[in-house]
Formats: sequence, C-alpha cells, structure tokens
Amino acid sequence: MNFISKDNVLTRLSMANPIHFLALGFGSGMMAKAPGTFGTLAAIPLYLLMAPLTIQWYLGLTLLSVIGGVYICGKAAKDMGVHDHGAIVWDEVAGLLITMIAAPAGWPWLLVGFGLFRFFDILKPWPICWLDAKVKGGFGIMIDDVLAGGFSFVCLQGLAYYLN
Repeated sequence: MNFISKDNVLTRLSMANPIHFLALGFGSGMMAKAPGTFGTLAAIPLYLLMAPLTIQWYLGLTLLSVIGGVYICGKAAKDMGVHDHGAIVWDEVAGLLITMIAAPAGWPWLLVGFGLFRFFDILKPWPICWLDAKVKGGFGIMIDDVLAGGFSFVCLQGLAYYLN
C-alpha cells in the first residue's frame, strides 16, 4: 500500500495526537490514492460496533461524531495549514454513520450504503458542491459529507422500504 509522501504538510501532524489520529481516519487518510474511500472503509468497524445499539444511542454517537468532527477536522486543517486536505477523512467516517442510521442489518445493506455514500460524496450534487466550495473551517469540512450522508440515508431507506 502506498502512503502519502512524508515530504508534505502531513509531517505537521502526529499519529500520537488523538485529534490527528481521528482526523486521519485512524490512519486511513494517509493512503496516496482515494483517501476518502479508505476513510469510509475505516468507518465500517465503527459502524459494526454501533449497529447493535438502540437507535437513541446510535443517533447520539453519530451526532457526537459530527459535532466533534467539526473540531477534529478544523484543528487538523489548522495544524496542517491547509483547508480540507484529502488526508482529513473524519468527515467520511461521520458521513457513513449518517448513511447507516436505522439501516437494515446485513452486509448487502452495508455495501449499498457504502456505495451510495461514496457516490454522493464524489459526485457532490447541489447543494453539496456549493457548500463544499463556500463554507470553510471545520464546519465546512464536515457539512458536505453530512449532507452526502443525508442523501445516502434517504436513498437507502427508500430502497429498504421498496424492497421490504
């Protein structure tokens, strides 16, 4: 696996720093190619730990990941001196958790949710693209993925309703 070169702004971060570790998606954001996809993959074990929880706990932890993500992503971006560097992938972690709210159990649903989230995160339909371009800071890093997660959630729930 190829990691992002050490001769760039990532040298300003430390994996020993819990904020940086989370911002980089447990290290998955360090991948040279498709760090957002790897960040989303890194969210799967977290989702699997949260899936058996009651909906109240799941929603609470997901909300915590979003609110905390504003600080986590903002702090990492500030420490790097770059807004929304590709290695910052906590927003993808939160986006997948949003996608999978009250999702039917099973790997097929997780794969569909993963695919839907990546689709909306990469394509960035309006208003996601507008928010991505206009909103800065930790909130700006998070909001486009929160909205992509919301779009994916609606599609996944619609598909589940239609198929069940």
